[in-house]
Amino acid sequence: MIESVIDFLRILTTPERLLALLTTVFAGWWGYALLFAIVFAETGLLVGFFLPGDSLLFTVGVVAGAGGLNIVTINIALMVAAIVGDAVGYMLGRSTGARIFDRPDSRFFKREHLIRTHEFYEKHGGKTIIYARFIPIIRTFAPFVAGVAGMSYPRFLSFNIFGGIGWVFSLTMLGYSLGNVAVVREHFEKVIVGIIFVSVLPVAFELIKSARAKPVRTGTSTAD
Repeated sequence: MIESVIDFLRILTTPERLLALLTTVFAGWWGYALLFAIVFAETGLLVGFFLPGDSLLFTVGVVAGAGGLNIVTINIALMVAAIVGDAVGYMLGRSTGARIFDRPDSRFFKREHLIRTHEFYEKHGGKTIIYARFIPIIRTFAPFVAGVAGMSYPRFLSFNIFGGIGWVFSLTMLGYSLGNVAVVREHFEKVIVGIIFVSVLPVAFELIKSARAKPVRTGTSTAD
């Protein structure tokens, strides 16, 4: 089961295999629907944190550059998926409330991810919805946390639209532009690893910063 999931994730981040999937099993509009569902699941469902958002969008751009997808159609579809996904996550947070923080861990839910996202939200406020688009795991839980925190929906929506459009457009167009460059094609796996590395850098930085700050903290607190 786990091996099948891993293999499927590899297909999503390998241009040739993704193109084969979209031209056989998910040909035509089924391919667009599949990619829509994946992006929606990563941002709209709390169990979608393991999906390869950044690398998938880059690969989709590469596939579009090779003629396997219409770049305009796929951008519109995935922007809508990202925006609707965040909206659903926000609504889940509003309806579920803070009691979700007491939910025990499971295979597809880690309370640690939720708590870390909440800390990120406390620090950056509404801009978290934009920043989180480019940070794995945080992007899955950010809209949910915004809902739990009671952010007004009109304010959330403005961040959601801006972040969703910027995230999808920047990564798909990056893949679309660089996909036919020989060095990128020859070292595609390394490029994907590089994208993932850059994506997790902000989280790693925050973890290191917080780990260094803890021993220094005392009973008194200072204002930011």
